[in-house]
Amino acid sequence: MAYPETGAGRHRAGGLALIILSSVCFGGSGPFGKALIEAGLSPLQAVWMRIAGAAAVLIVLSAALRGRAAWTTVRASLAPLAAYGVVAVAGCQGLYFLAASRLPVGVAILLEFCGPVLVLVWMRLVRRTPVRRSAARGVAVAMVGLALVVQVWQGLRLDALGLAAGLGAAACQAAYFLLLDRMGDAVDPLVTNAAGGFVAAVLLILPATPWAMPWHVLGDAVPIGGHTAPGWVLAAWIIGISTVLAYVTGNIAVRLLSAQIAGALSYTEAVAATLIAWIVLGEHLTAVQLAGGAIVLTGAYLAQRSVTPSNPTPAAPDTLPLTPEPPIPAESTTLT
Repeated sequence: MAYPETGAGRHRAGGLALIILSSVCFGGSGPFGKALIEAGLSPLQAVWMRIAGAAAVLIVLSAALRGRAAWTTVRASLAPLAAYGVVAVAGCQGLYFLAASRLPVGVAILLEFCGPVLVLVWMRLVRRTPVRRSAARGVAVAMVGLALVVQVWQGLRLDALGLAAGLGAAACQAAYFLLLDRMGDAVDPLVTNAAGGFVAAVLLILPATPWAMPWHVLGDAVPIGGHTAPGWVLAAWIIGISTVLAYVTGNIAVRLLSAQIAGALSYTEAVAATLIAWIVLGEHLTAVQLAGGAIVLTGAYLAQRSVTPSNPTPAAPDTLPLTPEPPIPAESTTLT
């Protein structure tokens, strides 16, 4: 996506700010969702409530702000919007929770966040698009930091179904960035997430069994971090901030940056989730986790350096070549 050079700086800064905001909003869902689950909701019921509530909000906003143009857009882009709902919303959420139920949570998170790696591999091998070396370096560094943040070695055990689900969640996360990158400006972010959320909510009805959900939890005082809060307030946060705002800002950020850069910067979500859990739930961080968070942020910094203010030339030295070239100096990095 190209912009006039005079406005490129603003677009870059805006894209970086939005993807960080999106990651923080996504990360904020964990502590509040955990409180609702401990109060009586099943994990899938919490996910369904989050997705269905966000879809309802976004459908109303789309109708109010876009009018008939929203329906016209849905009809014109029905296939990619349906794929977005099935894969990027329902698939990513459902497979992650399946993985987390059969593997240590840290391992499940690490597997899901292989998504940005798959983005780079897909763009390099399938789309035959040059991949910025700084994006590849950033992803690699962030993966190391993430392993430290979630302390992946604690309680490590392997389960074939859990492993497959975690890798499936990673593929779905990669599809989230790639689908947005391919749709570009063709579909409005509000419409994208309204349609995707509707599809996902319908798909998850049977496994989530919302008719058996303890709805009274929303009216109860729910314990959280030594305090209590009305269940509906926690649900409103998860729906409004951690889903509606998170998805819409993430959509816009991918358009302003690219799938490979937005994917690399999304690692800040894990850091945000850990820090918010520390603040809200009192889940203290170890020195290793703090070091891991710093490494993740370093990886995000390395990745954002590949956001250029103008269109890169075909011979840009910071891209990974698409065809064999003479041997690369030892200090260079290539994606294999």
